[in-house]
Amino acid sequence: MRFDCKPGAVFLVDHTCVPVEDFDGEELLALGRKPSSRKVRVSFRKNRQVRVRRQNLTHDTLDNTEAAADLAHGERLSGKGALTRQRTIIADADANADDPRRAVDEQSCVTGRVLRAVGANHCLVQLDDGGSLDCVVRRVVRTMARDARNAVVAGDKVLVLPQANGTGVIERVEPRRTTISRGSGRHEHVIVANVDQALIVVSADEPPLKPALIDRFLVSAGKGNVHAIVCISKVDLVESIPLQSIAGIYARIGYDVVLTSAVTGQGVARLRELLSGRETVLTGQSGVGKSSLINGVLPELELRTSHVSSDGGKGRHTTRVAELLPLAGGGWIVDTPGIRQMQLWDVANGEVEGYFLEFRPFVPGCRFPDCLHTHEQDCAVKQAVADGLISELRYMGYLRIVLGE
Repeated sequence: MRFDCKPGAVFLVDHTCVPVEDFDGEELLALGRKPSSRKVRVSFRKNRQVRVRRQNLTHDTLDNTEAAADLAHGERLSGKGALTRQRTIIADADANADDPRRAVDEQSCVTGRVLRAVGANHCLVQLDDGGSLDCVVRRVVRTMARDARNAVVAGDKVLVLPQANGTGVIERVEPRRTTISRGSGRHEHVIVANVDQALIVVSADEPPLKPALIDRFLVSAGKGNVHAIVCISKVDLVESIPLQSIAGIYARIGYDVVLTSAVTGQGVARLRELLSGRETVLTGQSGVGKSSLINGVLPELELRTSHVSSDGGKGRHTTRVAELLPLAGGGWIVDTPGIRQMQLWDVANGEVEGYFLEFRPFVPGCRFPDCLHTHEQDCAVKQAVADGLISELRYMGYLRIVLGE
C-alpha cells in the first residue's frame, strides 16, 4: 500500500502526515529531513511603547483619603504583551538568537551590495546584475535589538525585494566577513563591512601626527580581521628624517607603510598599486587628506575637500557618509567621514597585547599569566622595551589604550 503526503509534510510510521512546521529543527534532522526554517526568539527594541503613568495620583488621594489606604505600595515597571522586548521570527534553519537571519522568499529577492547608507533607513544598493536601487530597510530588520548602531552599513551584502515603483526593500543582511568599527556610547558604530584592507591615513602635520591614534586604528583593524596599511600624508610639510624613523617602526613590525603627498604626488603610484584589485576603506581623523588622496588616485571623481580649521588645528568634515567608489583597475575604495576620537569596541584590556604584533614573542616570558605589562614585576614586555627590542613609542600607545587615557 502506498501513502503519499502533500508537499511540506512528513510521513510518520503510524501512517499519518504531519506538517513540517509542527517539528523543530532537531526533530526534523532525526527524521532525516533538513529544516529550511525555524522559529527563533529574538530581542527587539521598544518602539514608543511606554506604560502610561498616573499623572494626578497625589491630587486624587488628597480628595479621597479612604482610597489612599488601598493604593498599591509599588508599581510594576516591567511588563509583558505589548511591552515585551522578545518576539518570535521565522529564521533560517541554522540561525539562532545571536544570529537571527530572517527566512525570506529568496526567489522573489535579488542580491546586492550596499554602496551608501544614509541614516538608518535609506541605502543605495548595487545589484549583482550591475543595476542599482534606492532602498529602504524592512522595519523588522531595523528594530531587532543589537549592539550595532545601524542595521545596515556600507559594504553589507543584502537581499532586496524589488518594488513596482523602481525602488527596493532590504529584507535581510547577510553575515559580515570583516568589519571596521569603533565605540559610540553604548553601541558599536560599524564604519564599513566586508572589505579586504584598511588604509589608515594620518597626516605628518596639519593636524599633527599622532602615533597613538595609529595604534588604535591598528587594533580596530585587527579586531575586524582586516589587513592594515599605514599611510602618512602631507609629507611635504615636515622634515623627512624624523618621519622616516616613525614609519620604520611600523614597517619593522610587518605593516605596509606608504608616505604620500597630494601636492607633490609622492607615493601616489605606490598607493595606487596597493589599492588595485582590492576593497579598501580609508579611515583616519578629520583633515588628514583622505579625499585629496582619492582625488590623486582617481582624479575623475573630483571629491570635495576643505582646509584644516585655523582655530584649534582640527579638520573639518567634508565626507558625510561612507561610500564605495569603484577603481578603474578593479576593486573599490570606501571613503569615510573623519573620526575625531577612536574608541575601541569590545576589546578587553587583556586582549590588547594580542593586537600589538611585536609583543607576542615576549608575552610567554612574563612571570604572571594575566600580566598587563603596566606595573607587574618580571614582565618580559617591559624588559624588551628597556632593551630596545620594542619601540617605546608603541609601548606608550599600548599604555594609553589599557589605561584609558
